[in-house]
Amino acid sequence: MADTVTSQTIADGDKIAILKFTNVSDGTGESAVKKVDVSALAANSQGATCTGVKVAKIWWACRGMGVNIEFDASTNVLITGLPADSTGDEYYDEVFTGIPNNAGSGKTGDIDFTTVSASSGNTYSIILELVKTYA
Repeated sequence: MADTVTSQTIADGDKIAILKFTNVSDGTGESAVKKVDVSALAANSQGATCTGVKVAKIWWACRGMGVNIEFDASTNVLITGLPADSTGDEYYDEVFTGIPNNAGSGKTGDIDFTTVSASSGNTYSIILELVKTYA
């Protein structure tokens, strides 16, 4: 059996994408699972393909497990860790335009999730507001 997960695109425009993710764990958890595939995001009005994102805002609720949100690369780079048994929101775009992807070798532009200490019945709900970037 596997965790029960959903992904939902709330908005996907020229500059901003808002995506929602949920997980009900069976105890196996997730390890570096691609949640944001930038190549699957909509092209902008000039036809340019999205090549990366900056993390502008995060809203979350984690029950029983934590979640590490990571930039995908040869060695993933932690964006932030969401603690178990917590709810919250973070706004990274109020002083600057969001957390840029600082992954090094093998950087893809994508975002992965890794659950921490997942047990059967644990859940998360995470909403990301992303600023899209183009090559």
